[in-house]
Amino acid sequence: MKHTDFPRKQGLYDPQFEKDACGMGFVAHIKGKPSHDIVSQSLTMLGNMEHRGGQGSEPNSGDGAGIMIQIPHAFFAAEAERLGFMLPEPGRYGAGMLFLSHDPEIRAVHERTLASIIAEEGQILLGFRDVPTNDEMLGKTAKAAKPFVRQVFIGRGDDIQDDLGFERKLYVIRRRAELAIRYSGEPEGETFYVSSLSFRKIVYKGMLTTVQVGQFYPDLQNPCLMSAIALVHSRFSTNTFPSWERAHPYRFMIHNGEINTLRGNVNWMHARQSLFENELFGADLEKVKPVINPDGSDTGMFDNTFEFLYLSGRSLPHVAMMMVPEPWNNHESMDETKKAFYEYHSTLMEPWDGPAAMAFTDGVQIAATLDRNGLRPSRYYVTKDDLIILSSEAGVLDIPAENVLYKDRLRPGRMLLVDTKEGRIISDEEVKAGIAAELPYRDWLDEHLVNLEDLPEAPELPNPKHENVRQLQQSFGYTFEELRKVIEPMALTGAEAIASMGYDAPLAVLSDRPQRLFNYFKQMFAQVTNPPIDAIREELITSTATTIGPERNLLKPEPESCRHIRLDTPVLSNEDFAKIRHVHRPGFKSMTIPIFFTAADGAEGCARR
Repeated sequence: MKHTDFPRKQGLYDPQFEKDACGMGFVAHIKGKPSHDIVSQSLTMLGNMEHRGGQGSEPNSGDGAGIMIQIPHAFFAAEAERLGFMLPEPGRYGAGMLFLSHDPEIRAVHERTLASIIAEEGQILLGFRDVPTNDEMLGKTAKAAKPFVRQVFIGRGDDIQDDLGFERKLYVIRRRAELAIRYSGEPEGETFYVSSLSFRKIVYKGMLTTVQVGQFYPDLQNPCLMSAIALVHSRFSTNTFPSWERAHPYRFMIHNGEINTLRGNVNWMHARQSLFENELFGADLEKVKPVINPDGSDTGMFDNTFEFLYLSGRSLPHVAMMMVPEPWNNHESMDETKKAFYEYHSTLMEPWDGPAAMAFTDGVQIAATLDRNGLRPSRYYVTKDDLIILSSEAGVLDIPAENVLYKDRLRPGRMLLVDTKEGRIISDEEVKAGIAAELPYRDWLDEHLVNLEDLPEAPELPNPKHENVRQLQQSFGYTFEELRKVIEPMALTGAEAIASMGYDAPLAVLSDRPQRLFNYFKQMFAQVTNPPIDAIREELITSTATTIGPERNLLKPEPESCRHIRLDTPVLSNEDFAKIRHVHRPGFKSMTIPIFFTAADGAEGCARR
């Protein structure tokens, strides 16, 4: 019995192109007071976002919906006692939601693997619990893909003194179990998926419609199940497949939109893993690699990275500022300290960019932010009885007008942060000012980051031969049409040639004509916006600047981490290339690699180069 409805990579289909365009929101008590009303209101909100969820030919098989809440200790303690084991006090145990096989033998093997890993990591397996489910309302497709839902309870070892240390250990246990079972040679289609494993929060989700979540999981109707925070999500799997695993919430976030820069973000995370060192993880760091699950969706991969950076020692809003920065490069009125923060972190990692509204929580703080373009709206209410209600649209809950303290909306690149421990909403200005002032980012940039134009002129410049320009053009694949329609108008007017929107040239890999090498590496997405973005008139949110230089440990901010050369544009002249070839600065080393090979040697000759 498979537990998902999306196929494995085959033909022209690749699971990494799975995208979401959904409805999201949360209800929270600002003072951190848990109640069942929070859960009930969030389920009502979720049901009111039915139009945001996707459905196929079966109206009772949804693309996915779910809810994330704080650990309901009183409810779990009563259930554990009924099953014959005891739970310690809150914070001394973690709870996990598992999607397992219906085959009892396979399920037993997976649970034994998990139990062994828990013991090896010095923690205590307290017990398992079958999660009651009501399958009656499920459609045929959802029911065929439904997993066996279990919960696991893990006691905190005596050697772990701090809360985040325990959360980190639960993360290590989960990653070890996922990796061990994935490569165990299990039957095709059998999965082991951990929706959540934490001492602070738990996720109830599935291949459900919005109204089915509370019906499918009777736990959510129990008055003893209480929380001060509840995040809900209704999934619309854009041009892709529904799935039990890919329903939201993920382990830290919910998300309304898509990440368009995904391939570059994921590739860079993989490339940087060899440099990772972290005192908090210590030797456990090697156990969790690869950090990103290659079979995840865009949101799943974002969540993998967010979770890892948070557990590596950065705060929740700090990670959000790194991964989804507000537009800073051309922002003339931005505070210099905050701009230095963004500029420094732009040398560490690239933005995870795309039209999206997101919410994150670690179970204590809850934050929401918009992408830099503000292409996905998000509105919120604050009530006089200390509730905050945020959603991707207005009207998801009926709040009496006399109980509304104020209404507002998220703004592009801005962040809303609620700290239930402090019992207050922290403004975007306050939270970012505090994080930006933690380290002397401007001093580090002034010392180590250099602009390309500030580098000394090269002692020698390329001396191209113009006699064989026609031969070179033919060798590098320039066509008569490109010369006449593109290059000549640009040379004459200094402006890009006007052309129609359509581009019907075949992909290089599918063409039977000789192609330039860079044709195989062209941009692989088009960020379509409505209304369209004008890069000139909206220069505040668009930038072509980038940096090049040696990579360092992403997990440890150091002055030398920004030892880069800043390029205002990716288009470089011969003089610019010559500057880089002859750069003489501490920490830099340039090398010129010839890429010519003898055509007669074929592919082997190219590979040797």
